[in-house]
Amino acid sequence: MSNQLIFFIMGICAVLLIALIAGYVIITKRANKSEYKKIQRLQQGTKEKKFSSEVLFQKLYITYIRIPFIKRYILKVRRKLEIIHIDDEYVTRRDSAKILSRALLILIPLALITIIITHTNTLLMVILLIFELFMVDTLIDGSVDKIDDKILKEQLEFFSEIRHAYHEFNMVEEAIYQVSQDDERTVSIQGEKIYEILISDDPEMELEKYYDVAPNSFLKEFAGISYLTKEFGDRKVDGASLYLKNVNNITQEMQLEILKRDKLNYVFQSLAFISIVPVLALEPLKNWAVGNFNFTESWYNGKVGMVVQILIMIITFVSYLLVRKLKDNGSTNMNTKNTENPWQQKIYSKKVFKKIIDLFIPKQGSKEHRKVSQMLKDAASPLKIEWLYTNRVTLAIVTFLVSIVVFAHLHVIAIDYVYNEPTTDYDLISGLSDANKKKAEEVTKIHNKFLDHFRGQKDVTVEKIEYEMHRSPLYSEASDEEIQKNAEQVYNKLQIINQEFMQWYELLLAMVFAIAGYMSPIWLLFFQVKMRQLEMEDEVMQFHTIILMLMRIERVNVEIILEWLERYANIFKPVLSQCINNYEAGAWEALEEMKNDVSYQLFIRIVESLQAAVEKIPIRDAFDELESERDYYQERRKESNNRLISRKAMIGKVIGFAPMICLFVGYLIIPLVFVGFTSMSSSFTSMSSGTV
Repeated sequence: MSNQLIFFIMGICAVLLIALIAGYVIITKRANKSEYKKIQRLQQGTKEKKFSSEVLFQKLYITYIRIPFIKRYILKVRRKLEIIHIDDEYVTRRDSAKILSRALLILIPLALITIIITHTNTLLMVILLIFELFMVDTLIDGSVDKIDDKILKEQLEFFSEIRHAYHEFNMVEEAIYQVSQDDERTVSIQGEKIYEILISDDPEMELEKYYDVAPNSFLKEFAGISYLTKEFGDRKVDGASLYLKNVNNITQEMQLEILKRDKLNYVFQSLAFISIVPVLALEPLKNWAVGNFNFTESWYNGKVGMVVQILIMIITFVSYLLVRKLKDNGSTNMNTKNTENPWQQKIYSKKVFKKIIDLFIPKQGSKEHRKVSQMLKDAASPLKIEWLYTNRVTLAIVTFLVSIVVFAHLHVIAIDYVYNEPTTDYDLISGLSDANKKKAEEVTKIHNKFLDHFRGQKDVTVEKIEYEMHRSPLYSEASDEEIQKNAEQVYNKLQIINQEFMQWYELLLAMVFAIAGYMSPIWLLFFQVKMRQLEMEDEVMQFHTIILMLMRIERVNVEIILEWLERYANIFKPVLSQCINNYEAGAWEALEEMKNDVSYQLFIRIVESLQAAVEKIPIRDAFDELESERDYYQERRKESNNRLISRKAMIGKVIGFAPMICLFVGYLIIPLVFVGFTSMSSSFTSMSSGTV
């Protein structure tokens, strides 16, 4: 290890120590401020003398919320957690600080290691640090998903206890209140909220508000069924309580969802990490190859090696993004992104930028506008069409500028390599000895003086270089043959250096990359739409369960069923919303229009049954086959989930392992084989000419 690297590591350690001391001093000073005093007052009488992690995370939360860059992440975690921990500020803050602290404990050492390993390659270091920020998002989302999965599993026990409590009290609200007294379960908070809704003065309005913040659709269904049962009463169906049968149906849905999530988590648990590992392994692999095979140094340190590095980084970024989209698609998690005033809206609100972006947005009512709007709906994207085109224009500009910077950097790399490469007559596969390498470096230093003298001159010839060498004291004792050989080497180097400037085709390539950047948001939407189509059968099976719960409740009509389906829909939400809006103008016609707008046969059968229930027969008779074929649909649902997981696993593995394959094939095997053969051929040619 070089002295420079040791000093660099010692400097980083010193900076970390100072940062820790400063952080401790800041936290100590802020401990006397009002927000900390509130926490201290809450602790009076209950505070333990020993160290309390609860208090530490509360203090860390207040610290994080005041740090500009970290504030974005803590608020992102908070928005997700406050849905799960309704009205519990203490737990929301604690879990938010805990999740972010874990992510920072992983990120900071990883970032330091990255800086130490890649401090000689600034471009690679910056890109790796950006990738590590994406990894923080993955860690945060994974931690929140664990809490979401935990509450889903708690609901199984919660609903089981609801059944026993309902038998005891025979009142929905009392059963929910009794079971919700268990403070150890996170789901108990949701139960208390549902109880408050049921006993409120306007339960229907409060229920609509709860639908917007419920952690998952199963709690929505439970709250809705509980309200309908309290409002219209329970009744016996085949000797059993209809309410308990509906709770049992929701429980079965949850069991299927838990199994599905567990399998998806198992399949994708390491794919996101595998897809990003190649970028982290670029520099170590390069050092290993150069250290063991000296002849590859010119390839790795040259322009071609940098181009391959950039391509692998792009492939890794795309693969990482697609793997995350593939796993997250179809999740029941709420979308908690800031959709009121994101950065896209801030840019679009500026008049200058608005005029530019409006030039690209298709005109209202045009075919292209309808196509893009429909794609946003099909992908369940929170973006408005203005925000989408803000993304597209921004990505195009950034991609163009980055491409120009990268091309310029590649030219600098090529020129620097010419100036620093040891000059030899031929390149042996075993590499140069220390003495020969030192001699070759001295020759390079001498050549560099002539390169600086002739650089940029277009009319340079070998004869001019020879003339200057004869005049130079550096070659005062050299023979004519040596001068001629060195002049030819300098001339060849000059040809490379003088060609390393921005070419017209590089500007053209930058424009092509900008177009690709402009199209990438549309391609990503298209990918999301295709992935969501895999979820169609699963969603229709959920519709069957909802209809099965509603069809035996008194006073339930087709419009109420449509409202429930629209509330829990994901893929079919746009067509259901449009049908509800048109329902008052004509029920049968609105359903017919919806049937024409979709092509999925299982959903069309539901629509046809709803049409029959509107004009001809009762709802119970229109869907009588659902109950008789309940077991069949359950087995079909399981098989559908297995197929869905298998398809996602296959696609995910292909995408996730693509960067790793590109790394070993494009960055290791090809250089070793191609450069090895080229170097061997060059060496044999040089030795043969020397012998002759």
